[in-house]
Amino acid sequence: MRHRVNTRKLNRSSSHRKALLANLVSSLVLDDRIETTLTKAKAAARLADRMVTLAKKNTLASRRRAVSILRRREAVKKLFDEIGPRFTERQGGYTRVLKLASFRRGDGARTALLLFSEEAPGVAPEKAKAKGKTKAKAQPEVAPELKEENAPAAETAPAPKVRRVRKKKAKPSEPEKGGAEE
Repeated sequence: MRHRVNTRKLNRSSSHRKALLANLVSSLVLDDRIETTLTKAKAAARLADRMVTLAKKNTLASRRRAVSILRRREAVKKLFDEIGPRFTERQGGYTRVLKLASFRRGDGARTALLLFSEEAPGVAPEKAKAKGKTKAKAQPEVAPELKEENAPAAETAPAPKVRRVRKKKAKPSEPEKGGAEE
């Protein structure tokens, strides 16, 4: 069981794992999307979410902490100047891991796309908030001329349900009483 075990070890030493994740997240910040294996993408997504949370604070201490983790100043600069302000209204879930249909050629590992999750460009904030509502509330209203056409159909009673009756199987006939029992 994996109780209270928070890290994916990725078959690497701790220093190698930290360097790998720092490189993956730095590349994600600089390129906005990376393609890697599914397991590495899931591990890097956790670290990337933490980095965006640091970028949202935008303090000197958070910048220094981000530099110590990511190890690339240009990635930290872009993180705090561009990516952090994009997610000021969002409370979490800054990254997405999309499984790809392809497998890596060398070892057959499952590949995934790691990217920052954002609303589609041009979507107004009101529409983005309405996205979380239930389907019944979010559906557009029907035009009045269409309502009139559908009104007679709605007033009629629905067709009664047809019940199917199973036929009972005939019981096998009892064996004739023969001379053995007499």
